[in-house]
Amino acid sequence: DAQLVFLDTPGYHKPKNALDSYLDRIVESSVADNMDAVVLMVEPIANVGKQEQALIKMIRSSGSPALLAINKCDTVNKPDLLAVMSAYAEAGDFAEIIPISAKTGEGVEELLTILRGYAVEGPQLFPEDMVTDQPDRQIVAEIVREKLLYCLEHEIPHGTAVEVERFSERDDGIIDLEVTIYCEKASHKSIIIGHNGSMLKRIGELARKDVERYMGTKVYFKSWVKVKENWRDQDAMLRNFGYHE
Repeated sequence: DAQLVFLDTPGYHKPKNALDSYLDRIVESSVADNMDAVVLMVEPIANVGKQEQALIKMIRSSGSPALLAINKCDTVNKPDLLAVMSAYAEAGDFAEIIPISAKTGEGVEELLTILRGYAVEGPQLFPEDMVTDQPDRQIVAEIVREKLLYCLEHEIPHGTAVEVERFSERDDGIIDLEVTIYCEKASHKSIIIGHNGSMLKRIGELARKDVERYMGTKVYFKSWVKVKENWRDQDAMLRNFGYHE
């Protein structure tokens, strides 16, 4: 009876480079748009940080209804969760505060039900079976980058980017996928490749499985690693990776 379209923004934080500044502008422009509702998702910490305070102020000035989703509610006990809810209730004018757990699914259906109440009558914007308006190449690049962050954890900062060099389908439906992984330091390149290529192989295997699941067909995957120092501060590189206004 309703179609919910989510615009998932980047996190909001103090910028350290040109990429960070770009991501913050995306958040600011998204909140400023005329949304049916804005959901601020936070972790269960009973302290409203500076970034959260800035976002609350931004949301308030937008005039859009504001909801708070406290994620990871499965990791704290009830008294601690109530303290988090109280801290944010004092900090912002939230129409609803909903504890959820993305991991267990707790509270998610309740959040969706509440959001349906903010839906505005109008035409269906996307086909029923459509899950994203992002092109397949972009989704594939994000899948590879996700595996980088998952496998390397804290060894490599978020200074990695993925460029899809080849994304073609054969007559039999098999997809040939070739990507270049960019990092900022030679030492990072060594970590990404790993001993005798073991880490890069693991990243590739995990990415290939997810891409195959997403595309519904077999995928042949190749990858390379290149160093581009300070690419997050280079406008040309940012545009090349799809970060543009």
